[in-house]
Formats: sequence, C-alpha cells, structure tokens
Amino acid sequence: MPRLSLDDPVTAITGINTAYGGKLERVGVKTVRDLLLYFPRKHQDFANVTPIAWIRPGMRTTVRARVYQIRRQLTPRKHMQIARATVSDDSGQLNVVWFNQPYIASYLHEGDQIFLAGEVDLNGGLVMKNPEYEKVSNDPNHAARIVPVYPETRGLTSRWLRPKIRPLLWLADQLDEVLPAEILARRGFTPRAAAVKQVHFPESMEALERARGRFEFEEIFLNQLANQLAKRARKAHPAHAIPFDEQVARAFVAALPFKLTNAQRKAAWQLFQDMMKAEPMNRLLEGDVGSGKTVVAAMAMHHVGKAGFQSMLLAPTEILARQHADVIESLLRPFGVAVGLLLGSTPTAARRSLLASVASGDVHVLVGTHALIEEDVKFKDLGFAVVDEQHRFGVHQRLSVRQSELWPHFLSMTATPIPRTLGLTLFGDLDISILNEMPPGRPPVTTRLVPPDERTAAYNFIREQVLAGRQVFVICPLIQESDKLGVRSATQEAEKLQGEVFPDLAPRIALLHGRMKSAEKEDVMARFQRGEIAILVSTSVVEVGIDIPNATVMMIEGADRFGLAQLHQFRGRIGRGPHESICLLLTDVDDPETMRRLTAVVTHRSGFDLAEIDLQNRGMGDLHGVQQHGNEFKMANLLDAGLISDAQAEAVRLLDRDPTLAGEPALRRQLSAYRRVFALD
Repeated sequence: MPRLSLDDPVTAITGINTAYGGKLERVGVKTVRDLLLYFPRKHQDFANVTPIAWIRPGMRTTVRARVYQIRRQLTPRKHMQIARATVSDDSGQLNVVWFNQPYIASYLHEGDQIFLAGEVDLNGGLVMKNPEYEKVSNDPNHAARIVPVYPETRGLTSRWLRPKIRPLLWLADQLDEVLPAEILARRGFTPRAAAVKQVHFPESMEALERARGRFEFEEIFLNQLANQLAKRARKAHPAHAIPFDEQVARAFVAALPFKLTNAQRKAAWQLFQDMMKAEPMNRLLEGDVGSGKTVVAAMAMHHVGKAGFQSMLLAPTEILARQHADVIESLLRPFGVAVGLLLGSTPTAARRSLLASVASGDVHVLVGTHALIEEDVKFKDLGFAVVDEQHRFGVHQRLSVRQSELWPHFLSMTATPIPRTLGLTLFGDLDISILNEMPPGRPPVTTRLVPPDERTAAYNFIREQVLAGRQVFVICPLIQESDKLGVRSATQEAEKLQGEVFPDLAPRIALLHGRMKSAEKEDVMARFQRGEIAILVSTSVVEVGIDIPNATVMMIEGADRFGLAQLHQFRGRIGRGPHESICLLLTDVDDPETMRRLTAVVTHRSGFDLAEIDLQNRGMGDLHGVQQHGNEFKMANLLDAGLISDAQAEAVRLLDRDPTLAGEPALRRQLSAYRRVFALD
C-alpha cells in the first residue's frame, strides 16, 4: 500500500476505486481518517477453533477443515443459486451452504484448508448456513478471531471493509489524543491510538471492552464539553431581567377556565426563576400533545407583557400558528395584552400595519411562522422568544431570534417525548422542564392492535363514529421522506375508502401528503378543522398536530413501519375533546418482535416510557425528530445516566481550570469539528 496520510481521500487506498469511494461517502467516509474511525457496530467472537466432532446445534464457533466437495446448485422451488460444500477435519464431517452466493464455489476448491465461522444448525445433520469463510492463514480477517461487524449498506459489507481497514491501523498512531492527560490517568483509559486498533481487531474481549469504554466516554465528553461552552457563552450574554410579580401570576391563574396541573405550575415557576436573571434563559419544555405547553408559554408571555417587554412565538406551519394565536389571544386579551399574527400569506398592507405596531410596542405578543424572522420584522423590546417543535427549524433560523444586543429569554417546546438522559445529551445546553401530567377531565385514548381478519370490524366502527358526527385520521406509512411508496399508499388508501369501503362518505374523505403545495395542505387541514372533512387520509410526513377536538379515531396502517414514539405522537392527535377515543394499529406482520413492539404501545400511555423502549430497541436514529444527531454517537449508550453525569462532571472540572482550553490544542481541534456538526456556536 502506498504511503498514506490521514487526510488523503479514501480512493488513495489500494482497492478502493471511485465507485466505492462514492458508496463510502454516502455513509460519511471521505478520508483515510474517516475510514479509520468507521467503528464496528458489534463483534462476533469466533476466536475459538472447535473440532467438528465437538460442535453442537446452536453453537457459534470457528472450524478449521479441508474442503471435501463443493458445487454450485440451483434450487428448484425459489430458483435461488447456492453454493453447497462438505468439509472435514480429523474428527468428522460438516455440511455447509451459502444462499445467493454461488461465486463461492469458484473461489474455494476441493482440498483447500479453510476457516468457517458461524452458527451450527441441525437440518438432516449438522450444517452451517452462510458462514464467514477464509482460506487458512496465520492472520485471518473473517474467522478464528474476534471479528468486527461494521454498519453496512448496499455495496458495503463487513467482508469488504475488513481487509481495507486492517492495513490502515498503523495510521492510528498519527491520531491526536483528544482526552486530557489527567482524565486518561484518573480514569485509566486506553490511549486513543491503541483503542482504535482494539476496537477494529481486538486481541481479547477484555481489550475490546476497555477500548469501547474509552470511546463511549469520549463521545459523551465531547458532547458535554460543547454544551457547557455553549451554556457559558450564553450566560455571558446580557438579557432583560424580568421581575416576578406574584399578583400578576395569581391574576392570570385565577382567570383560567380550568385548573393548572402541578407539572404546569412547576414549569411556569422554573420559567419565572430563569427570566428574573440578567442572562438569557434557554429552556426546553417537553410534554405530550395536550399536556398544556401553550398555556405555560402564555403565562410567561403575560408576565413579560406586564413588565413592559414583548414576546414572540415561532410555529412550523400556518395552521399551527393560527391555533397558537387563537389560544394565546383568548388567554391574554382580558389583561390588555395585544396579540398579533404574522404569516407568509399575510397581505402586504396588513403586514405593513402589523410591523409598525410591533416596532412601536403596541403589539405585545407576535405569533407566526418563518415570516417572524425576516429582516424587516423589528421589535421595540423583545424579551421572550418561543419556538414550537424546534427541530423543524434550521439552527440559523432558531438563532436569528437572538441576534440583538440583548438576547431574549428563549423557550423551545416539543411534543416529541425524549428520555431524560437523551435530553441531557442532545440538549445539554438547555435546561429541561417536563409536563408529565395531562389536564383533568381528558379521557384517556384506548389503543388496540387490529389483526387482518378484524379489518372489516374496524371499518364498521369508523362508519359508526362518522355517522355519530365524529372525525377520523387514517395514517399511511412513509419509510423515508424521499420514498414515493408513502404518497402512493396514501393515495391508494384514499381511493379504496372512497370507492369500496365508504362510497356514501366519499365527498367527505380527503387526502393529505408531503408533495402537495403548501396552500393545498393548509386548505385541507382548515376544512378538516371546520368539520367539512370526516376522514383524513395522510402520510406521516405532514404535520397533523392541530387541535381537532371532534376527532375520535386514529387508524394507523402499517403500524410496524413506525417507531413507538412516533405512534404515540399520532395517538396524541385524538382524545382532545369530551368523547371517548380509540387508536387502531393495523399490521400484516405477525412476527414476535413486531407484536412485542406494538403491544408496548397498547400497554404504555406514557410517551417518555415508549421513547425509552424505542431507544433501547431501535437506536437513537429512529426517535422521531432527533435523527439529525445520530451520527456522532457510535458507541455511547445514551440511556447511561451515570456515564453522562461523569462526562459532564469532567467537562465542568476542565473548563473551570482552563476556560478556553488553551492547554488542550488537540481537544480544541476535535471540538471545533464537533461544534460545526451540532452548530452549537
């Protein structure tokens, strides 16, 4: 292999052409350094070589044997090409089969000494199916050792990656050590270069665990260090100190037509305490759909208005912005707090008049969409900014509401349930308030799993609900935002419901999907809100989180395609009125794992519990709304509260001693790249 450097493109590596370079780039690997740090997702312990006579069904092991016979075959039923072999050692014989890999019969020959690594099955005798295979050598890649298994994609397999990565391991010695020497010594961590080598091709399971432990800590430590730097920079920025006025707060609560939950009271008090400081608040308000986040925000806006300052609320869609404006105005109008609504569709003359009122301070609260953060929107004295479902906005959009001499106090609101440990990791520069209670009097939503033979009964129930004056959501799966299947399946479902299932209700059945123009989507949602549409068929990419108190049924097709947290989000769209509501989960998949996952939605009502189960089962990348953070955590268990606490303590200790990290140049460089990914500056 030619002399390489860490910053060379991967195509400089022998055996990696431009086609494979493109495949690697799609998984974030552009340079030699990136490939060296492309860590395995797991390992198979095939280090022990077992005589054939000793192996038993269910055992995962390596055998060393001679190829007695090998041939290519075409199976008559499925027309599948296979490679079938018989191998032997001094103790016995073993049958081997590789499905859809007929080329192996050309690579291996009778008489070859080979390693085979995999699980032994019993199928008319002992057999290994699709084992790893390798001709015997003193230093194998695929068997007779602890074998790395990498994240794979089309055209990139672990078998292809292993011989490309292993010759690069000498370059690990050129990697900077990013952990401070005092942390390495205090915690007894393996140095970075040695840990990289052991993570790829470990000498033992113990060495692997030590290396993994080091990188688990490193990932969380970098995250916590970036969060602490962001938090300290924010605290150094001036903001209006808004005094707490007990009489103002009591008057607001007394005027509410309902009683606040204890969680709402606690969250509001946390906001008041933050805003009393002359440094900008940065808080995340989490709560299930319907838990009362908007009321907490309105209570803070009331306080801010009475103190002589202005507030704004940024929502992702016009429908949601209108809904927020209606709720906030109804709560604040009795106190003389003026609320304005600014949308992209606001007429020019009305917009000009509204902006003049905002600039003069006559409008105390401005609610709107992206239109709020355009350059010509000038506040007289903005003291409080709220962003609803902040993950739907770009970082620069979120930061633009803060770009003034005095930063406003900042509140993010989300209905996406996020486990607390994950929140501390992803949003560590925010303080977190959680609304874990639902307002009294709201009937719980019943959830049922509907097998295929009960679909007709489900349709009959929907008809009964519509004839009783209720409304229905039907959600169709969308695997990826670019996947046309989601749009097509929703279209076909709408046509089926209109033409076959509910022909008498056809005029009141409508379709909603992400490829419709914004004006079309807004029109459909507005008609659904007014009750003109009885059954709304939608893909999952469309924001349907508006308040429809009359909707009592949520029917989710292909429920197995969604994460648990996302299913819970859909379920939260109903049960917002006085009527009993039901969520129907439909799937044609009946394997035990799918049934176990969907049963969790039936038995758990807490979105936070489901989000934690989701994270354990599927990984962070599937949590609805936080996918963009997934690439930086390759090793760490984001439910490990102890690890997060330890990493945060070390980050605080280091910054207290060295606030600018002047004594840690390698850490500064690593952190600079990390902060660009997470846009934490």
